[in-house]
Amino acid sequence: MDGTDHRILSELTADARTPLVTLAARVHLSRNAVKQRIERMERDGVIGGYTVVSGAGSPRRVTAIVLVYREDRMRGAHVVTELSRIPEIVRCDVLSGEFDLLAIVQAEGMDRVGEIWEHIAALPGVANTVTSVSLAQVIDRP
Repeated sequence: MDGTDHRILSELTADARTPLVTLAARVHLSRNAVKQRIERMERDGVIGGYTVVSGAGSPRRVTAIVLVYREDRMRGAHVVTELSRIPEIVRCDVLSGEFDLLAIVQAEGMDRVGEIWEHIAALPGVANTVTSVSLAQVIDRP
């Protein structure tokens, strides 16, 4: 599975009734390409079925905060460009102080958070990372 598969899975988890054409637009693929990916995930057991969930909202996503220290102290755009390609990174700020970047990750589980962390830590120019996982959201302002 690649990032696009994870994004499709995330969209379907939020709303399994999302039309293929809407999914295709969100992941920048054709309707048929999205359909083929969904069918492959069904065959491979990644998607085990579809169900109705009663109650308010979808299952809670895992939120992680990744602080990134760069070797070049922000003298190039390649790290930010790579982070922008990860759909689960919903926000990225340039920081003052010890760390250079703050990335907010919202993923479907800890396995995916781990994959994203491994990808970030392996990027050329990334010297160090510190990752924390949100245990509870107590204030949420727009």
